[in-house]
Amino acid sequence: MKTFRSLDEVPDGWGPSAVTIGKFDGVHTGHRAVIGRLREVAASRGLVSTVITFDRNPLEVLAPEKCPASLVSVEQKLDLLAGTGVDATLVVRFDRALAGLDPETFVHRILVDRLHAAAVLVGSDFRFGARGAGDVALLRELGERYGFVVELIDDVRPEHGRRVSSTWIRELLAEGDVGHAAELLGADPTLRGVVVHGAARGRELGYPTANLSPQSEGLIPADGVYAGWLTDGGVRYPAAISVGNNPTFEGVPQKQVEAYVLDRELDLYDHVVEVSFVQRIRGMVAYRGVEPLIAQIADDVERARGILEPALDGVAGERD
Repeated sequence: MKTFRSLDEVPDGWGPSAVTIGKFDGVHTGHRAVIGRLREVAASRGLVSTVITFDRNPLEVLAPEKCPASLVSVEQKLDLLAGTGVDATLVVRFDRALAGLDPETFVHRILVDRLHAAAVLVGSDFRFGARGAGDVALLRELGERYGFVVELIDDVRPEHGRRVSSTWIRELLAEGDVGHAAELLGADPTLRGVVVHGAARGRELGYPTANLSPQSEGLIPADGVYAGWLTDGGVRYPAAISVGNNPTFEGVPQKQVEAYVLDRELDLYDHVVEVSFVQRIRGMVAYRGVEPLIAQIADDVERARGILEPALDGVAGERD
């Protein structure tokens, strides 16, 4: 996948293209359905499949108090988009200048001048231009004027008519329901970050952990203990993962993420790793003393092993 970080990076003569536009936070199954149709249209018409997304949630600029936490960072999003097989992604800087463009200028400057759009795929609630003045009807009118067709894409509604959305996935992660979130995402919820030095309590207890930097990318699920995976250098290891402030000990920062790799001790300090969540084992509990905590950790590890065993095939580390 080609990645353009600004309009200026799009080469002259790019396209003609089939385009879709959106935040694509999490690149969930709804997004993947749109991109799948985008690729079909592009292939049938000899076009370049191109995704337009933004460097931040537009609400971060327009209404910061209403802006939710992102499911993934921009870099994670680009990796996920690359995995869909789309030809290119244009990351547009969302600022006051972009927010102030009238709908026709937005279409002409981005879709027509730079991407030479021949087909544009959007959802029925698509809005564009200053104060969301542009809708699908106006987009179709502009398409007739500038030579592109507009196709509406139906929402993906897997359960009880509810549309797959980033909002729904955030709700599930806030509840610790990472399994359901994974179904909507089409992949396990994943954090990416640098392994940093912690208080070494895990090592003292016999369960050394990889501690992720507080600046890790991705949305952290609810406090608790999870079965999941730690991936380092393309190799995936089964892990028991703790999220929270470790209430048995004082002075532990909130939302600390620690992963204990099963059956293998690795030197991961300063490595950029990914931690993926498969299933929640339990909530976070304070224990009266170290011995009950060690017994609970041992149980957590065995439960994580049982959850992950179908994917292990007897191998402690596997190439992702």
